[in-house]
Amino acid sequence: MVDHEHGGGVSQAQPLGPAEAQAAEERAAAVVGKRRLVTPTDNALVRAVVRLPAKVHTKLLIAFVSTALMVVMVSAFGLRVLGQSNARVDNLGALQERAFAYGKLHSDTSHIRLLLAQNFTPDFLNVKKAGPAYPRALAVDQAVADAVALIGPATFPVGLGFVPPAEDERFLRKIRAKRSQLSTVIREIVESEDGRARVAHQLQLRRRAQQLAIDLNKLATELANGTTAKTEAVIAQNASSYSSSRNTFIGVATGAIVLALLLGFVLSWSLIGPIQRIDARLAAIASGDFSGHVDIRNRDELGALAANVNRMNDELRRLYRELEGASRHKSEFLANMSHELRTPLNAILGFSQVLREGMFGEVNEKQAEYLDDILSSGYHLLALINDVLDLSKVEAGQVELDIGPFSLRETLERGVVMVRDRAANGGVQVTLAAVKDVDVVRGDERRIRQVVFNLLSNAVKFTPAGGAVGVSVAQANGEVRVSVTDTGPGIALDDHERIFEEFQQTDAGIDQREGTGLGLALSKRLVELHGGRIWVESEPGKGSTFTFAIPAS
Repeated sequence: MVDHEHGGGVSQAQPLGPAEAQAAEERAAAVVGKRRLVTPTDNALVRAVVRLPAKVHTKLLIAFVSTALMVVMVSAFGLRVLGQSNARVDNLGALQERAFAYGKLHSDTSHIRLLLAQNFTPDFLNVKKAGPAYPRALAVDQAVADAVALIGPATFPVGLGFVPPAEDERFLRKIRAKRSQLSTVIREIVESEDGRARVAHQLQLRRRAQQLAIDLNKLATELANGTTAKTEAVIAQNASSYSSSRNTFIGVATGAIVLALLLGFVLSWSLIGPIQRIDARLAAIASGDFSGHVDIRNRDELGALAANVNRMNDELRRLYRELEGASRHKSEFLANMSHELRTPLNAILGFSQVLREGMFGEVNEKQAEYLDDILSSGYHLLALINDVLDLSKVEAGQVELDIGPFSLRETLERGVVMVRDRAANGGVQVTLAAVKDVDVVRGDERRIRQVVFNLLSNAVKFTPAGGAVGVSVAQANGEVRVSVTDTGPGIALDDHERIFEEFQQTDAGIDQREGTGLGLALSKRLVELHGGRIWVESEPGKGSTFTFAIPAS
């Protein structure tokens, strides 16, 4: 019989045996191998960054500053390209303005030439002053004079609307000179039309005017065509420059992005690679494998962390070896001491029974009372020794289960029968729910019966008079579950794990002053040897339900 126990503290990890350590090492190596397939930790650039004697935040700062500089460089280049494009647009606008003005000048000179051609015909030259065509011819000559007069202002900046460049100014000076000559000749033609001028002289003047108009138109045409050609050249240059600038900008931006990605790639893997290897080593340590070291070449905080992990690994390996030896010695000592203690204890119990039965003479009432106390204490001590011996054998790996089919219903019925007398004396009712779907299971019958008896003994011991203890069985998800429910004081949530540790008891168990807190610890290990589990559901003041589950087959 044992008390409700509760487990405090964090349970210590157990060191692995040689086969388990080798398996854990192989698993860790497999994990590291898989990670190396996707991590370029052997890259030359990554190794170079790893060996830099700088802290992590310094490397990150360098990466951020470098990325910012590349962004600034791309932005500056983009502004330069945009400025060049704006300059070309402005230049093109000026050329288009000049082309429009020169085109108008060319149109005016062509118009003058056409007007002169209307009066430069043989029929006109033979017409008399009083002829019907005279008024029309005079109007044409006057129109020519007016048109020629407009050419002059149109060649100056005020008339053009802009200041012409030096190369255009040379043409404009020639145009002004020709216009001046043409204006003089036209004036003479108009003045000679009073009838006094000879036809030959007028013919000479008109030929002179016609030639000057042709020269004037030629100069205007050359100026307009030259400006148009320059405009078309600038347009073509703009298209070519735009394409070239666009490709250059895309190339620079792409290069900056590639460099930034490469920098981020190298820096990230110089950090991620060591972190993954440290994580793999810590996972191996957590599984009980202390045989390896993590190899980190970083000369920064990660390198220092790896060195500390290796030191922790070595220290834990040393401590676990010492703990393993201490645990083995403890188990051996308990096993030996339990065996040695049972021999004199059996003698005490045997002789006490002989005296109590009066085989060597009658004993009085007081002596009988003392003998009952000796027997009760002796049996309690024997049960305690048996629990210690069983627990030490389990911890030492010396317990081999005798697995076979047995009737779980009969096992539960025997357990109920074993505690029924004590329950009746304490005013506690013990019931076993009907076992319908579960009967024959596979396991070690003696060990399962021991677990059932421990749970029932605790339930009866902590259930007050008038209370009830119930046993039920269920099968679900490939498990057979046995539950023992009582109406006792209940167990606090914080004690649900602690009670399954050795020598741990709740306050109620301590007040009972019975047991030493080994029953639930032994039950837990026996259930786990069957590949099962055990747990408790309880609240203070609402009783407790202890359940253990073992595989159905």
